[in-house]
Amino acid sequence: MPHDDPAGSRGDRSGVDRSGADRILDAAISRFGADGVTGTSLKTIAVEAGVSQALILHHFGSKDRLHQACDEHVVRLVRQGKESSMGQGAQLDPLQSLRQIEDSRPLLRYLARTLSEGGDHIAHLIDEMVADAEAYTGAAVEAGLIKPSAHSRERVIVLTLWSLGSLVLHEHMNRLLGVDFLDTEAPPESLAPYMLPVVELFTQGLFEPGTLDRFADAFDTPDGPRKEQ
Repeated sequence: MPHDDPAGSRGDRSGVDRSGADRILDAAISRFGADGVTGTSLKTIAVEAGVSQALILHHFGSKDRLHQACDEHVVRLVRQGKESSMGQGAQLDPLQSLRQIEDSRPLLRYLARTLSEGGDHIAHLIDEMVADAEAYTGAAVEAGLIKPSAHSRERVIVLTLWSLGSLVLHEHMNRLLGVDFLDTEAPPESLAPYMLPVVELFTQGLFEPGTLDRFADAFDTPDGPRKEQ
């Protein structure tokens, strides 16, 4: 699922004296998300950030390195937002989490575009997101928000890829459910057709009792699913 955004990470952070590098990152995330990396020039980013192309090269060296810095910046913001939400434990406020998702939509647009375009950097981006998810999911288990798993790393990988896959296929999510992850004007309540079945799956499960045993038998290997005793 699209990711939470920490307070203050929006590109329009008014009232804050932000560095040229910060403005460049925000502008690059905005333009790369809208037009793709190939379709975005350093001149376009410079104009949106209100800086010179020379300053972009001074801070980042090249468009490729700026793209890499955007990846790292987005991963960092996602991690901070998730840690903030998971840190609430059983007191997690669902509405506040949805508001954070609403604020993070520029980041979601960037992720959707960069994942769709592909490239050598994608494996590193996903590995970083999985590693972060392992850490904050582990913290959530300790806090009593998420159930422990006999396959904790595998569970994190599956959930991360499911979430990113939903983001990449956002146009079909909108077509079929009327949920637009990237619409910056849509209220958080508009996510209900997606969130309600997700919460149902996560809390109530999918299979009837007895089905799990048949799956466990089918994958009865030393590393396979463990039957409950």
